[in-house]
Amino acid sequence: MNVTAQTMVSEEDYSRAESMLWQTTNSMVYHRVLTPNWIENDRFWYVHDSSEGSQLFLVDPNVGERIPLFDHQRMADTLIDFHELQGSKIDFSDAWYDGESERIYSSSEDYQNTACSIITYTCELVDSIRKMNTYATASLSPNGVYEAFRKDHNLWVRNTDTGVESQLTFDGEENFGYATNNAGWIRSEDPVLLWSPDSKMIATFQHDSRGVGEMYMVSTEIGRSELETWPYPLPEDTTVFKIHRVVINVEEASTIRLDMPPDYHRGTTTDHIANWDGTFMDVRWSQDSQQLAFISSSRDHQDVWLRVADVHTGKVRDVLHEYVPTYYESGVGAENWDVFFETNEVLWYSERSNWGHLYIYDLTMGELKHQVTQGDWVVLQVRHVDHYERMLYLTGAGKDGSDPYFHFLYRVSMDGGEVELLTQEEAHHVLSFSPDKKYFIDSWSRPDTPQQHALRNLDGTILVDLGHADISELRSTMWQSPESFTVKARDDQTDLHGLLYKPSHFDPNKRYPVLNYIYPGPQSGSVGTRSFLPARRDKQAIAELGFIVIEVDAMGTPGRSKSFHDAYYGNMGDNGLPDQITTIQQLANQHSWINLDRVGVWGHSGGGYASTGAILRYPDFYKVAVSGAGNHDNRNYEDDWAEKWQGLFMEFPDGTTNYDNQSNISLASNLKGKLLLAHGLMDDNVPASNTLLMVEALIKANKDFDLVIFPNEAHGFGSARDYWMRRRWDYFVEHLLDAVPPKEYEFGRLNSSQN
Repeated sequence: MNVTAQTMVSEEDYSRAESMLWQTTNSMVYHRVLTPNWIENDRFWYVHDSSEGSQLFLVDPNVGERIPLFDHQRMADTLIDFHELQGSKIDFSDAWYDGESERIYSSSEDYQNTACSIITYTCELVDSIRKMNTYATASLSPNGVYEAFRKDHNLWVRNTDTGVESQLTFDGEENFGYATNNAGWIRSEDPVLLWSPDSKMIATFQHDSRGVGEMYMVSTEIGRSELETWPYPLPEDTTVFKIHRVVINVEEASTIRLDMPPDYHRGTTTDHIANWDGTFMDVRWSQDSQQLAFISSSRDHQDVWLRVADVHTGKVRDVLHEYVPTYYESGVGAENWDVFFETNEVLWYSERSNWGHLYIYDLTMGELKHQVTQGDWVVLQVRHVDHYERMLYLTGAGKDGSDPYFHFLYRVSMDGGEVELLTQEEAHHVLSFSPDKKYFIDSWSRPDTPQQHALRNLDGTILVDLGHADISELRSTMWQSPESFTVKARDDQTDLHGLLYKPSHFDPNKRYPVLNYIYPGPQSGSVGTRSFLPARRDKQAIAELGFIVIEVDAMGTPGRSKSFHDAYYGNMGDNGLPDQITTIQQLANQHSWINLDRVGVWGHSGGGYASTGAILRYPDFYKVAVSGAGNHDNRNYEDDWAEKWQGLFMEFPDGTTNYDNQSNISLASNLKGKLLLAHGLMDDNVPASNTLLMVEALIKANKDFDLVIFPNEAHGFGSARDYWMRRRWDYFVEHLLDAVPPKEYEFGRLNSSQN
């Protein structure tokens, strides 16, 4: 086609699309998130934002009321006078309240380190407005006396009052250090440990990466580049990370080694043994700090053992064992097992019935006592255990025919029986419990319905109405919510749920190209939360350029039945693509404005892997693919992730392997359409060699493709994110709309002009 005859997509079109991004839409939504700050007597305060400014509210469940914490106009006048801020408007969004002194503190640029009494409305300057840990990369003990940190491969503690540091371990060394936070794909200086309730002991490990192969990254510099190297195990490796479990006596600076072989570096809900804050996962202390319960997992995640250790002798005994032919998980994104030492019981999570449910075992003999929950629905997370009433409070999904992605709160007796629904509204519920678990804050919403907030009693009754999100300003723009849909999966029986985005100027008489956003799992899906969001990535934004955007949680993603999640175990190359395709086809059969001849796909990381796989495995369906930071062959990605979903690496007598079916690289010759690849050369999650090997294969197959390399950027592309988004928009505009995009459109000017 002659370029001069092509349709032009203008800079104004891009600017209109940019106005749909979160950077603009978030500021038009008020009171969407309610963050409680709990104080004495079960009260809490929170910052309420509105178009008129931010206010602090106090909620007292004892009297069932919500009131302004102080006279905001009077306090604003006080601050203006105190700081001589002529003509200023006081913003209380960064203020916080100290109930003990009944003062508010602020670190605003205009009135830094100011404390004002809400009783006398007088202010004074203070040296510091909050007491923080001395070091960010430290773990604070429950009593607040110590913070533990790593130094020279050993574990140390620092007295928070005196600042005196004490060494706890003395034999740590490189590649065999204590509390080391390294999963290969992610590294941190935060120590991985769990303090005992009495603050006298620490459960942790020596992280054994001796003999583990290294990964390399090379920076791009004028002159000599810098080499970065770190241990990074791969599926074909014989030697991978292991942990030698220990318990450290803080007062004596002594180490008790658990009497057992080292465990594989594995978790029951993630491919790390540390939470994002460094918390040691799959470990539980007894309340008297005398025993330690933990789960050991096999390298392939198929076998798990619940074990209990005597922390003084290091003696370990096995309590129970479960084997799963694919992989064991203890919950959907959260561990649901626990040990009740006082009643000699174990709370255990299993998907043995094809649904995630709870069971009670005997702690002494490891024998099953009874099943707690059952049915064709899934327990998501145990949120509270009431030992006195023997009640479990838990979130679940898919019960009683509800949307399987809406989360509800239930309670059930530990001894079994009927499960009681506590949050009746047909929506997605986000919960926050009070410290003593007497109340909970519930924020419920749907993708097209903003949040309603309430303080509830434990029986679910509303105690205090906390208002709702205000989206009137957002609705005054061209913004529109995505549309929910339900279709059938590849088996023509299972329901799939997703969201569809249209341009604001949608014309049902036109036919629109389709963009398929994909994140295939298996650890998560494409759609994400079903809570209301003013923007979901740039999906509505790119739809605004003249596309229909479709995303669906395909089979192989979590939160449903075990068989749903296991749909392509051992064949990660599937990536849920058959479900993506049938979803688009079914929607096209329902809507004449969907053009099946022009389908594009994009994603990042696992989505980059899936989008490239889409155009290579289904070249007659997908015409354009944009792929960022893809793990195109999981033999070249960290061992834990690949081995959980694909199985341990095996080579067969004929030279083939069980990993052959998951590789995009071997399919390079299938490329027919347009493919844009990108990677950051300093990506320490998915090594850049994944995309470079894909590039090499495409060159050998004599295929045309496009490539963007970000020399000094990591997995998320960092400062180049906007550039990458613009290139992705341009690519789809050029090859699916057959149009010319504005040259080198620059994001950010829209928001700058509004400031």
